[in-house]
Amino acid sequence: MTTARARTAAVFGCFALVALGLGACGTTPPPGPAKPAVATSAENMGGMSALVAAAKREGALRTIALPGDWANYGALIDGFEKKYGIKVTDENPLGHSEDEIDALTKRGHRPTAPDVIDVGDTFARKAAARNLLAPYKVAAYDSIPASQKDAKARWYNNYGGYISIGCDANRVKPCPQTFTDLLKPGYKGKVALEGDPPRSATAFASVYAAALANNGSFDDIQPGLDFFAELARNGNFNPLNSNSATVRDGRTPISINWDYINLQYADQLRDKGVDWQVAIPFDGSFAQYFALAINRNAPHPAAARLWQEYLFSPEGQNLRLRAYARPVLMDAMRRDGTLDKAAAAQLPTVEGTPQFPTDAQLEKARETVSGGWAKAVSG
Repeated sequence: MTTARARTAAVFGCFALVALGLGACGTTPPPGPAKPAVATSAENMGGMSALVAAAKREGALRTIALPGDWANYGALIDGFEKKYGIKVTDENPLGHSEDEIDALTKRGHRPTAPDVIDVGDTFARKAAARNLLAPYKVAAYDSIPASQKDAKARWYNNYGGYISIGCDANRVKPCPQTFTDLLKPGYKGKVALEGDPPRSATAFASVYAAALANNGSFDDIQPGLDFFAELARNGNFNPLNSNSATVRDGRTPISINWDYINLQYADQLRDKGVDWQVAIPFDGSFAQYFALAINRNAPHPAAARLWQEYLFSPEGQNLRLRAYARPVLMDAMRRDGTLDKAAAAQLPTVEGTPQFPTDAQLEKARETVSGGWAKAVSG
């Protein structure tokens, strides 16, 4: 009887522990879905439906430095909000990559910290090295080219384009077509950048393009600094940061920027009487992608992960394409039939296959520009 009672007690003890969710009797229950803050994929959370449900419970997403006319962020934010009912708040729309990294660093675990960032891949590498980013593999991670993503999935490029020269043909005649043209005396006070090269990925890329146009290389960006120093000495450099407002009112009649930004300005400002012409300079052809990443201390970790999934979905990638930005999954989408072919046909023609600097070359170039830009343009 004692033995039977002991066995019965042991069996009931197992049931009790199982009911409490505890392992017993020589077995260990399988691990449950990961919490959003540490989830490394949607599957890790229990699947996409679980991720969507968790993001909807959070109900909010904080972004930074995403102007609506940049690579179609206006339509992307609208699409995300309508699809999932999650409110997106964008801070400092005209900010730059370094401003985004500063926000991650200074705000830590505060509820005002950005959930996600969109930065030049040079800045993404910097943020990853400082342990600011959460590893997370979007569903399309394996389809992203190896050269366009971090091996630890802390960041991955989403869209890109070519450095171009935009020009208000009503105010400037003739419009420049190359970097060499920009040195001509007729362009005094007219040539602007999108930002400050040590802080702006776009302006940094513009210096790289100028270097390639002046016998520089991925290993040597100094000729780019020398070019802008000459542009400043002859009075052609305009220190005002260009954006859609300065382009519209003529304060920056020539703007070096990504082709997808300048082409969107042309579309948006045409009915306002602005004849914005766009040229991809053959003497300084430079292509680059922008990287997306999740703040490791994101206040809304599920929404942050869902946002990444949306931007790498066919819907998100085609919205990029409709604003002339080249989606990083373009080749994969062409193969699987999800690419918007009509939008792809509107992209400007470029010569050759784009080449990209290595991590080491980018870091060396970043240090050169950070240390030499102010001196170059101060005269």
